[in-house]
Amino acid sequence: MPKAVTLIHGGVMVNYQCSAACRHCLYGCSPVRSPGYVNEEATEKICRLLRKGGCRSVHIGGGEPFLDFDGLVMMIQKLKQAGIRVEYIETNASWINDNDDTKESLEQLKHLLASGGNALCISVDPFHAEYVPYGAPLTLAKLCEKAGMDYFIWKSEFLPDLSCLDSGSAHSRSDMEKALSKKYIYNTARLYGIGYGGRAVNIEREYFAPQLLKNITAGSTPCRNLLSSGHFHVDMFCNFIPPRCTGICIPLAEAVEGIPEGKYPAFDALYSGGVSALLRLAEQYGFLPEDYGYPSKCNLCFHLRHFLTGLEFPDGNAFPELDGDHYRESLKYY
Repeated sequence: MPKAVTLIHGGVMVNYQCSAACRHCLYGCSPVRSPGYVNEEATEKICRLLRKGGCRSVHIGGGEPFLDFDGLVMMIQKLKQAGIRVEYIETNASWINDNDDTKESLEQLKHLLASGGNALCISVDPFHAEYVPYGAPLTLAKLCEKAGMDYFIWKSEFLPDLSCLDSGSAHSRSDMEKALSKKYIYNTARLYGIGYGGRAVNIEREYFAPQLLKNITAGSTPCRNLLSSGHFHVDMFCNFIPPRCTGICIPLAEAVEGIPEGKYPAFDALYSGGVSALLRLAEQYGFLPEDYGYPSKCNLCFHLRHFLTGLEFPDGNAFPELDGDHYRESLKYY
């Protein structure tokens, strides 16, 4: 039976809805994801289990955390009460405006976080700029400076390229290709050093050569990353999401206390035998691999899991650990 996870470093996803649908989003967030925000009951449960699992600091992300500012404040307060430090809060700055609301929000956050970290992680890159004018993050950075709120821009390396674009408008793929490069998607992904999971599977399929199935599965080893304690995430539904293996959601309580053997067949196959074992499982249900292959074993794994979420069983979902919404939304290449 897999061991329980000792939670070291991770993030709390307060929602899945976002004002952007970035090409590299590991979690398939977008404006069309179901609205909703982590509620107080779930927050208290998350905090209790994080403490039990050994976690003493987290970052807050989404989705876009600032879509519900009162909910964000509640999350921060509950984390503080539980003795869990907030390292930083991720945001794409789409929520800022010209009136005093933004300044008041920053002042409130500064005082709320004063005893444990007070940084905003402000996203600026070509993928976000397809949805949020890149001037908005820069404006937010200036407002943070005036308010005495710590922040860092992720990643500032993209600013020189973006400077040739109109900072007051979002830009389409064709706009970016004309202004930056025909390969701006590939170049952005490379500079980020992203993992090609979530919506980024589309980038990998577009820019990397496919490999034969036999070459991908040769020497397949157990995927122990599934219970990695580094940079895990917990979502608004109290699910543990392994680093990079998004779309797999195990109740946080089980991740902390011990995952029941045999309850999650796709998870068990990957944990015990890697992608080869998951392929054998999917083939039992009629999976037929693409003739042209897949660019990596993780890309194959993603498509195997997507296939399994589309199966229907008379007695219910046979793969409760797989989030079908994640796979469907991630495969939309906006």
